[in-house]
Amino acid sequence: MTSPLENKPPVRTWRVKDDYLASIERSIEFEASLPEVASMAIDAPLLPRVVSCSLDGANATTKKRSAAESPPAGLHKREPCNKRTRIRPPKDVIRLADRLNYLLQPPLEALVRAESLRFPFTPFPFQMDGVAFLYPRRRAVVADEMGLGKTMQAITAMRLLAHSGELSRALVVCPKPLASNWRQELARWAPELGVAVVAGSPMQREWIWRNGQAPVTIVSYETAVRDRKLLHESLHPFDLVILDEAQRIKNSHGAANQTVCGIPRQRSWALTGTPIENSIDDLVGIYEFVSPNLIDSDMRPAAIAQAVHDTVLRRTKDRVLDDLPPKSIYDANIELTVEQSAAYQRAEKQGVVKLQELGAPAGKEFPLRHVFQLVLSLKQICNFDPVTGASSKAERLEADIEECFKSGRKAIVFSQWVKTIDRLRQRLARFSPECFHGRMTSRQRESALERFRNDPSCGVLLMSYGAGSVGLNLQFANYVFLFDRWWNPAVEDQAINRAHRIGASGPVTVSRFLCSGTIEERINVILQRKRELFARVFRDSSAPRRKGLSRDDLLSLFDLRAEDEAFRDAS
Repeated sequence: MTSPLENKPPVRTWRVKDDYLASIERSIEFEASLPEVASMAIDAPLLPRVVSCSLDGANATTKKRSAAESPPAGLHKREPCNKRTRIRPPKDVIRLADRLNYLLQPPLEALVRAESLRFPFTPFPFQMDGVAFLYPRRRAVVADEMGLGKTMQAITAMRLLAHSGELSRALVVCPKPLASNWRQELARWAPELGVAVVAGSPMQREWIWRNGQAPVTIVSYETAVRDRKLLHESLHPFDLVILDEAQRIKNSHGAANQTVCGIPRQRSWALTGTPIENSIDDLVGIYEFVSPNLIDSDMRPAAIAQAVHDTVLRRTKDRVLDDLPPKSIYDANIELTVEQSAAYQRAEKQGVVKLQELGAPAGKEFPLRHVFQLVLSLKQICNFDPVTGASSKAERLEADIEECFKSGRKAIVFSQWVKTIDRLRQRLARFSPECFHGRMTSRQRESALERFRNDPSCGVLLMSYGAGSVGLNLQFANYVFLFDRWWNPAVEDQAINRAHRIGASGPVTVSRFLCSGTIEERINVILQRKRELFARVFRDSSAPRRKGLSRDDLLSLFDLRAEDEAFRDAS
């Protein structure tokens, strides 16, 4: 397949007459400062005579980058390190020629220094490792913690594939709000790759699918589902399909999962900071796209960890970023106001009585929806008294925001409900807040982010978890407030990492509001336990099967117990 790019790097070809080179793969050394690609053909077997190769001009210096080229705001150019990141072939590469082709590639640092492949700033070493992981793999999951640059790593690997002639047609599937972010990042990290965004009327979209010539096509999950027939009927497979925020396809029976799994493709990459949100089934759903039938939900966590070992890459900030500003997390324990306390006790007492009247929770027919409704009702009372509007949380938040505002810092406040965001906007009006939630149009949300970034008078951004927990770069904010708690700690982590990420302008302080003696404290205890599955699947061999709120977790919130042990959570 021909590369869509001009000025391909020079290619050097060795004809190696040896059938036994597999035994000396680890002895091959290959050093270069120029982005040259090695390829080879295998002839009749002879005894090995060469165990190392080097390119002419390996010590040649390259022209320094212009001082006018500056990294994005909040980021600093990094001095090239002495590390040499080598591309290692994945375990499923069988042909010796393919393995040697990867082993003989020059170090990635040589490509960064080369004038033909310019980068806006020198990537971190762990990011180079991520590129080296992706480049040779047809099936891969990058599960780095949020804020470590998964998008940049994927774009750089895609760029290298294009320059080596292995990619001429790529598809990026992402949440709708992130389409513009991908377009900007591609312009920054791979300016030579043309980009087309699939949007508009059905007729316009059909024309793009059938006639688009851009090397990279970007489409939202929602649009991909609508255009599923066109995608599945494509005559020419994509060289690469990348799923961003791949947890969107965790439901194996969902339309998004079935759509992306049916796209004709050569390579399947998934990017997600939360490969397991609620249960092992989430990871199984993602792997139906990446590598079908590799894992299933009946496997033990140890077996799953072993099965995905060569196709998944997971790094956390505390392991790879020594120079990332610190993150401090505080639990702000708050007492309810008199009005809130009276409303809370009345609602809890009435709710528990109603649940008990429904009968013992022994069978599957027990209506857990009533438990959820009671939990939601109590959580909302912890935010605001439904009659008077009194709120101890809002009083505490006002005082904290005022301190942030006076120091010239910006803050992000997360809530589960748009109604809560609207009330907070009124309470915090003197700080000129902006809102960001799912009921706003894309244009309204982009305008709100732009003002929050650039207007010194706008000190607060009020966000819903659903709209603001993925894909946004808000590293100029130094304070994050979780006004109420989400059901899943992974979603809270995503929200926090909108601010605590590469390029953060200083230490990030996170305040999690908890009303003492309420449902919020009980849920927090369960959330602490829910983190265990994710850590164990990727670190050790034993783990509970589920990470979400189990049946007993819900019932235990109100001291209810199932009489039939068969319906208890097996984990």
